[in-house]
Amino acid sequence: MKADIIIIGAGLAGLGASYSLRKKGYSPIILEKDDTYGGLAGNFTIADGFRFDRFVHFSFAKDERVTSIFEKSTDGNIIRHIPNPFNIYNRTWIKHPAQNNLFPLSEKEKEDIIADFKLRPESVDINKIGNYEQWLRAQYGDTFAERFPMTYTPKYWMTEAADLETKWVGNRLYQPSVEEVIQGANTADTPVTYYAKEMRYPEKGGFKQFLAELVKGADIRYNSEVVEIDTDKKSIRVCDGNEYHYSRLISSMPLPVLIKSMKQEVPAKVKAASHKLRCTSGYLISIALKGKNIPPYLWWYIYDKDILPARVYSPSLKSPDNAPDGCSSLQLEVYCNKDDYSKEELIAKSIDPLIEMGTINREDIIEVDVRFEPWANVIFDHNIDEARKAVLDYVRSLGIEPIGRFGLWDYFWTDQALLTGLNVK
Repeated sequence: MKADIIIIGAGLAGLGASYSLRKKGYSPIILEKDDTYGGLAGNFTIADGFRFDRFVHFSFAKDERVTSIFEKSTDGNIIRHIPNPFNIYNRTWIKHPAQNNLFPLSEKEKEDIIADFKLRPESVDINKIGNYEQWLRAQYGDTFAERFPMTYTPKYWMTEAADLETKWVGNRLYQPSVEEVIQGANTADTPVTYYAKEMRYPEKGGFKQFLAELVKGADIRYNSEVVEIDTDKKSIRVCDGNEYHYSRLISSMPLPVLIKSMKQEVPAKVKAASHKLRCTSGYLISIALKGKNIPPYLWWYIYDKDILPARVYSPSLKSPDNAPDGCSSLQLEVYCNKDDYSKEELIAKSIDPLIEMGTINREDIIEVDVRFEPWANVIFDHNIDEARKAVLDYVRSLGIEPIGRFGLWDYFWTDQALLTGLNVK
């Protein structure tokens, strides 16, 4: 085939790049390994009418280009939620973030947490913080750090807090004052301090509907997984045997996969660096339920070690269109390696504890769907900066333009991933 601008991946970043280039008069081709677009922003259905996103998704984008695309994609039919996340800690419901909502805890535990919170250093030199565990202890005191975020970290990040660096944190973890901690220990009536004040979601079609405007006019070649890239010949071979020649190559492929696809010999240093790039993976356990007897929270975090999921959300609360009339749904996220648990173990250690708590009723379950997602979040361990730079420098030296969460190997929210594509010139 003739030389074209080729984009690998029809996820947020790839669709954004195609959209931006088509606005400039180009006609790029997108090669997508799946049979539909969206990537992790896509969705699936079970049990005749229950729709689930691939991991929890909302938009709280502020960039006008992103919000304009989302408005056009939905004809303005967007549901606007005020965030109301909660936590399960020792089988107790606690408002999120827990650090300034300690009210449901025992008096002894609240006293211990507050006492430690008061012992924090008044000022911390961020340059002397060596890892995420040290950051947590400095911000919240030892007791809270150990019982809450340090317990949660292995469940979500698949590694210990001491193994993570801290540049990814940003405003993701709320850092309350002593006064806020004390107030939240004395009353459940506390203000919402979640970092986003409004969460937006399409009325119909799931989160994927936000991408409809990006797909109009896009040339997407589905079921076209890239198996080999020859940067000398500027050619790409896909799984069905077709070969494409490119004048320009833009890739949202995960960096380790991109390196493996290279036909030419990759320098040993770059190969070694690519092996150091780690990410989380895990199972989505999607539950279709009759009735609406579920917690009223859009999503919730689980700190208890003996309950496998790190996070749960309700598609039916995000939009009634995600479930048939009179029904509801939950999706549980279990972060682990493939085959760490059997399907039976996943259900027994995820759904059964929620039934025992009275969170859901066994007789309400219509169907349970279990599927594995190999790419979830980039792990920001102590190797990431050096390893990522080595791989990205090499990829760019070959004329490949990386975009997206896994193409740039970064902690991007959906709008940030989309912008890496929209910013392609």
